Amino acid sequence: MIPIFLSLAAVSAQQDPGPPVGARVPAFQAPDQVGKTQNLESLMGPKGLYLLFVRSADW
Repeated sequence: MIPIFLSLAAVSAQQDPGPPVGARVPAFQAPDQVGKTQNLESLMGPKGLYLLFVRSADW
C-alpha cells in the first residue's frame, strides 16, 4: 500500500469546521504528494477508505 498525502487548506475558527464525526464525507478533490489530483472515488478501495485528519500543534 502506498500512502497518499493530500494537501488541504487550514480552516479558520470563523468557518464551519466541517461534517460531524461519523458523517459521510462530501465529494472532494485535492492534489497528492506528486501533484496528481485525487478524489474520493480514486482513493476508495474494495474494502472502503479510512481517512485520518491530524492537526499539528505547530500550525
